[in-house]
Amino acid sequence: MNILVTGGCGFIGTNLVHFLVPAGHRVLVLDDESSGDRFALRGLDVEFIRGSIVDPDVVAAAVKGVDAVVHLAADTRVMDSIANPARNFSANVVGSFNLLEAMRRAGVGRIVAASTGGAILGEAPCPVHEEIMPQPMSPYGASKLAMEGYLSAYAGAYGLECAALRFSNVYGPLSLHKGSVVAAFFRQILAGEDLTVYGDGEQIRDYIYVTDLVKGVFAALEAGVDGVFQLGTGIPTTVDQLIGEIRQVVEPLYNFQVRHDSKRQGEILNTYCDTSKAKEAFGFEAPTTLREGLESTWRWFHEHHSGAV
Repeated sequence: MNILVTGGCGFIGTNLVHFLVPAGHRVLVLDDESSGDRFALRGLDVEFIRGSIVDPDVVAAAVKGVDAVVHLAADTRVMDSIANPARNFSANVVGSFNLLEAMRRAGVGRIVAASTGGAILGEAPCPVHEEIMPQPMSPYGASKLAMEGYLSAYAGAYGLECAALRFSNVYGPLSLHKGSVVAAFFRQILAGEDLTVYGDGEQIRDYIYVTDLVKGVFAALEAGVDGVFQLGTGIPTTVDQLIGEIRQVVEPLYNFQVRHDSKRQGEILNTYCDTSKAKEAFGFEAPTTLREGLESTWRWFHEHHSGAV
C-alpha cells in the first residue's frame, strides 16, 4: 500500500515506519518535527513532508495518491492539555478534521487513528471496554473523543473506513523524548536521579510494548475495520509493580530511590483494558511480557544514554 503516516517522526510513528518499509509498503511521513525529527527515519526509503496537520493546504498535498492513512500526529500530554487547552484542541480536533476532509476530497477511503482509553473514559470500572460511556477528565481526553466523533461521522456520511484505536500506555525503543512513565523513569535512572512517582504508586495502568502495538495498528489498517477498539495487554500493573520490574532489569549496575509527589489533577487513578473486540475484528494480540519489553527498551536506552541524560 501507499500509506501516509502523520506524526511519523514521533515514538510510535518511527516504530511503525520501521515496520512498514521493510514489508514493502511505500510510506509518506507528514510531521512538523515538534516532538521528534526526520533523523529517526534515516536509512529508510520514505518520502518526508515537514508540516502541520493544522495547515489544510499541507494536509491536502500529503494525502494525494495514498491508499490509506495512519493518523498519529497529536498533542498527547494530559498536563500540557490542561495548561493550554486551545493548543490541544487545534492539534487534535482541527488537525484531525483537516485530515478527514482532505481524504474525502482526494478519494482516500481508509484511516486508522490513534486515540486513547483512560483519558476519554475517566474513572471507569476496569477492565475498560468500548461500550463504556465516555467521561473525559482533561482537554486531551475531550479532544480525542471529538476526533472519534468525526471519524464516525465521516464513516457514516461519506463511506470512509475509519478506525479509532484507543492505545493504553505504550513503551519501547525510540522513546528517548517521550513523556510517558517508562521513558521518564529510564531517563531519570541514567541521569542518576530519583524516580518521581505522582501519587502513592498503587495507581494501575496497562503497559503495551510498542512492537505489539505497531503490529495491531497495521492489522487494523489492513482489515479496513470501522469503529473504536482498545489496544493494550489487558494486564493491570501498578506503578510500584512496574518499578519492581525495572529494578530487576537495571540492577545491580544502576541503583535508584523513589520519591513521591502529589497526584496530578486530570490524571485517572486506575485503567486497564479489555481487548476482545480488537482480537475478534483483526486478530490483535500483545504477547510481549512486561519483563521482556522492559529489557529490550532498557538495552536501547542504555545504548543511546548520551542523548537521554
